[in-house]
Amino acid sequence: MPGLFSPLRCIAAVEAATRLPLAEGLKRERELFTECLNSPQRGALIHSFFAERQAGKIDDLPSDVKPRPIRTAAVIGGGTMGVGIALSFANAGVPVKLLEINDDALQRGLQRARETYAASVKRGSLTEDAMEQRLALITGVTDYGALADADVVVEAVFEEMGVKQQVFEQLDAVCKPGAILASNTSSLDLNAIAAFTRRPEDVVGLHFFSPANVMRLLEVVRGERTSDEVLAAAMAIGKQLKKVSVVVGVCDGFVGNRMVFQYGREAEFLLEEGATPQQVDAALRNFGMAMGPFAMRDLSGLDIGQAIRKRQRATLPAHLDFPTVSDKLCAAGMLGQKTGAGYYRYEPGNRTPQENPDLAPMLEAASREKGIERQALDEQYIVERCIFALVNEGAKILEEGIAQRSSDIDVIYLNGYGFPAFRGGPMYYADSVGLDKVLARVKELHARCGDWWKPAPLLEKLAAEGRTFTEWQAGQ
Repeated sequence: MPGLFSPLRCIAAVEAATRLPLAEGLKRERELFTECLNSPQRGALIHSFFAERQAGKIDDLPSDVKPRPIRTAAVIGGGTMGVGIALSFANAGVPVKLLEINDDALQRGLQRARETYAASVKRGSLTEDAMEQRLALITGVTDYGALADADVVVEAVFEEMGVKQQVFEQLDAVCKPGAILASNTSSLDLNAIAAFTRRPEDVVGLHFFSPANVMRLLEVVRGERTSDEVLAAAMAIGKQLKKVSVVVGVCDGFVGNRMVFQYGREAEFLLEEGATPQQVDAALRNFGMAMGPFAMRDLSGLDIGQAIRKRQRATLPAHLDFPTVSDKLCAAGMLGQKTGAGYYRYEPGNRTPQENPDLAPMLEAASREKGIERQALDEQYIVERCIFALVNEGAKILEEGIAQRSSDIDVIYLNGYGFPAFRGGPMYYADSVGLDKVLARVKELHARCGDWWKPAPLLEKLAAEGRTFTEWQAGQ
């Protein structure tokens, strides 16, 4: 539990029990408890605890809405994400059909499912009998007609609108009335996807996080025409799968990925200014993040980010500059762990990041092309550039109504992006720093770094009023 204040005090209390007379041991335990009580981490951890419970409450959903029952499921796509979603249903005891385009792809998907369970058996977290019982719940199919009786179908195919259209037109043709048609899209317009069907009220986003059978977070994306019954059912599915479900609205990237785009972009700009991936990742790990942004990008694959940037470049104003290091790596075929090199280098069979010797000339070239003189950057500056970018975008998301409340944003970052629980989430952390201080820094960065840093109106409003994100409610 790196970074947490209390675990070492717990150990000290146990140690005191072995070394001190009872009365002295109890006194020492009380002293250690008081230290924990007075720690700033206490408030953040309590906030995290209650925020997770609050996330399940949807303010405008009538209390008498009954979710549609989910007895059978189907998943489109046998890749890593699709198999992970199928395993999630099987883990919950729900029979699930896994559809692929041909038998070869299907067999690879089913083998991936077996290997995932086998690894759990090897670790001792699953018995052989339980593995076989769960695998028996997964049926492989190659014909859309086999999905006619599914209560919910989750699409987990390539993140490209044309591909999504083909899938949803097929689902619309074969699925029974009342079936929930869900997309696992991580950034595309759910309303456009719903429009590919004659039943947009039955379409909802179920954005799982990879690996889907492990990660707790589920972004439930509510489309313009998603019915109350389907939204309630989507939240019930999350509960059934033991996920932490958070309702979000439709925009590019929803909440999590929309914010992480700002975070990752600033991290890459830091490379152009003089930092290395190791320095940036170390600074953010020291802050408490589970992984640094560049190790995370190598893990997910740099080609995914490149596809998103290409789509965004077509719509974003020309004066909003993009960093170029990631594009240079992609052009060189260095896509992260999958190719053995990205921001870091990886030995075969080993995911430990090593320095990539080919990166330094790329960093020098990126700085030179933009006329930037590389310089040493301190840790606080690195952290503020990345974390305050999250906060500023989170404020925009709140004002737009994409998230119901600031604590929902915190829940998404605590459960999906490795944000440290002892800091409470990005919005709570900003509150604890002081929104006036955060705004002052954002204004400095706006003047120095350009319009990516234009202060969010809600951040300006709350800072001027001496209020916090936690206190704010939409329309107030």
